[in-house]
Amino acid sequence: MTDDVHVRTHHQSFSYSSSDEEKKDEKLEDQKKREESAKEVNVDECFHKSRVSGISPLLRTNQVVFEVRSGRSVPRLREPLHLYGASGHLSQTLPRWPNECEVIPEDVQHIEWVPPYPELLCAQVNTNEWPRPESEEQVAVVYDAQKDKVNNFLGSRVGGRTTDPTHAAVSLSGPDDTTLLFEARFESGNLLKATRVGKFDYELTLRPDLYTEKHTQWFYFRVKNTRAKVPYRFTITNLLKESSLYEEGQMPLLYSQEKAQVQGVGWHRVGQQVSYQPNGRQHALQPCYSLSWTFCFPYDQDTCYLAHCYPYTYSTLWSYLSELDRDPRCSHFCKVRTLCHSLAGNLVPVLTITNPSHHGEKHGSYKPAVVLTARIHPGETNSSWVMRGILDFLLADSPDAVLLRDTFVFKLVPMLNPDGVIVGNHRCSLTGQDLNRNYKSNHRDSFGPVCATRTMVQRLCEERKVLLFCDLHGHSRKHNMFTYGCKNPRSIDRLPHERVFPLMLSKNCPDMFSVRSCKFKVQHSKEGTGRVVFWRLGVLNSFTLETSFCGSNIGKRKGTHFSTQDMERLGAQVCATLLEYCDRTKYSVSVRELQDTMRQHAGLLVDTEPSDASVTQCEASTDGSNSSESDAPPFHHQTFNKRKSRIKLKSKKERNMSHLVSIRKTGANMDKDFKEMFEQSKYALTPSYSQATVINHELRGPKPYTTPASLQIGSKRTKH
Repeated sequence: MTDDVHVRTHHQSFSYSSSDEEKKDEKLEDQKKREESAKEVNVDECFHKSRVSGISPLLRTNQVVFEVRSGRSVPRLREPLHLYGASGHLSQTLPRWPNECEVIPEDVQHIEWVPPYPELLCAQVNTNEWPRPESEEQVAVVYDAQKDKVNNFLGSRVGGRTTDPTHAAVSLSGPDDTTLLFEARFESGNLLKATRVGKFDYELTLRPDLYTEKHTQWFYFRVKNTRAKVPYRFTITNLLKESSLYEEGQMPLLYSQEKAQVQGVGWHRVGQQVSYQPNGRQHALQPCYSLSWTFCFPYDQDTCYLAHCYPYTYSTLWSYLSELDRDPRCSHFCKVRTLCHSLAGNLVPVLTITNPSHHGEKHGSYKPAVVLTARIHPGETNSSWVMRGILDFLLADSPDAVLLRDTFVFKLVPMLNPDGVIVGNHRCSLTGQDLNRNYKSNHRDSFGPVCATRTMVQRLCEERKVLLFCDLHGHSRKHNMFTYGCKNPRSIDRLPHERVFPLMLSKNCPDMFSVRSCKFKVQHSKEGTGRVVFWRLGVLNSFTLETSFCGSNIGKRKGTHFSTQDMERLGAQVCATLLEYCDRTKYSVSVRELQDTMRQHAGLLVDTEPSDASVTQCEASTDGSNSSESDAPPFHHQTFNKRKSRIKLKSKKERNMSHLVSIRKTGANMDKDFKEMFEQSKYALTPSYSQATVINHELRGPKPYTTPASLQIGSKRTKH
């Protein structure tokens, strides 16, 4: 079997024993003995044991082992194998490259570091036109990774091309040669060409996404032979977007190996005279733009890396999952399985996080599901850091984390496009297409990860309520963090349930999350995205969570960059907001606030008189993260009522009513609707109790509420 053949293996979740080491060793010895004896079982023995045990004859198999209990042979399935990495399947997690890719045999690693203070945006943004070299005689190509172009993906193997990588960089003429040595043929790197146009001035060309001629934005490369305290100038010349946050102060990232060893400093922002301007060139019949900046390397003869955003590779993800493998505590509530294989044969892992169901409850079917995905666009590395924050929160021992695991079944896909991440693409997979526009596709061979995710969500919708779907992304043209949601344009008179979660999240992250930047419009061009497809399946809270590549322009963090800690903190706040979303009082207050905002936009006066639905300031606050502090029933006792309301058709007069008149007509009844909603406990979720849960959990609530079908999440209404 050749290296480029895709290896397909069955992977199961990992499991651990909670007994002492001595008992664990005894169990392992007993298991080995049983397995050895099972291998020696022949057909006659199977028939004999079947007579004793009363079961039908079994064929020879390696999946069934026999145990002797009270003189009877009892068959059972063999224990599942481990999934990855530290358990003996390391070869399955090594990145697989297209056959034509040259890969240098180096393991690139970076330390994790957070700056003590938020890094400020660049104060010197250059708006002058991009200058060309004065003399073409000084121009010299110092790095060229250009190879024969291949039109489409043909095959893959670990390590890419079988031959040794060629020398893409020039050789130094001597110790006084100041030429920088570039390299990017490692995981997630994508520099194509470097040209020296001055002694310390370089023009850089990025490789477009493989098998395409576009999508040049992500960059990640290495330089050697640096000189300290000398102003270098780098200019990337083939960017294709008309605008960028570099025009508003964003700075590139620098990682110095010497600085990491001496000072313990990792990725940090560098740059002066940052410029993003058209340069008069064209690529694939599109105008090109240049990103230019000047900076100084911290040490002589240093090895440095530069990147568009904090790198997070496929190997980094599996290193994190391997740490979970070595943590026996996590095995009780975290299972890692393979969602599918990518086009190149890389594993796409999916994590299931939930506490085991209590005795007497059928498979925890009362628990709603939460589905979170990331890195469908490989260049949006900030989404991986947000996912890291979510995982760290859910896997912790805090009371909120335990309550979330008791309440929900979490399905997390941390890297949907591993092929694109490995080769350094910005947006596409190895098909040359955007996976986030193909959730409707049935071509599993080409779009396997999104097809598998859609199937997973469909099955979840059949067996339980899916409360939330959120796809994590990065944004290159806007500041802050915000969401894109879905709303039926004709549902102007119903309560804005789909806006509640983003509003609560903005209260928890007031200096980073902008509720004003959130949009709830289903565009025709976005019909194939995950949030729209799953919204049409009935998931009301279906969002795209965008995190700026730059930073914040609101609150106390205005004018600063986001760090990896900020992104992880946002992930933790997503989890904390889930608890608040299940708090009846906070939910009602958020709906009232949204109603007031809607009336203000409609030109109506906001009722400032006290309402029967008023609550104390403490109850109205959404700054906390522990829903157990509220008087409302804990949400882990709740389930969803599946009753369906009858569809109410509009009359001809109602259909012909103008948009503004309809808003004014419904706005007059908002206070009445809100009061009735609060008094009758009209909340999106219907509580119900499980006897085992009530006995075994400290948090107990009042008797179940009855939720009218007209206000249930997922009920079929005309104005949904």
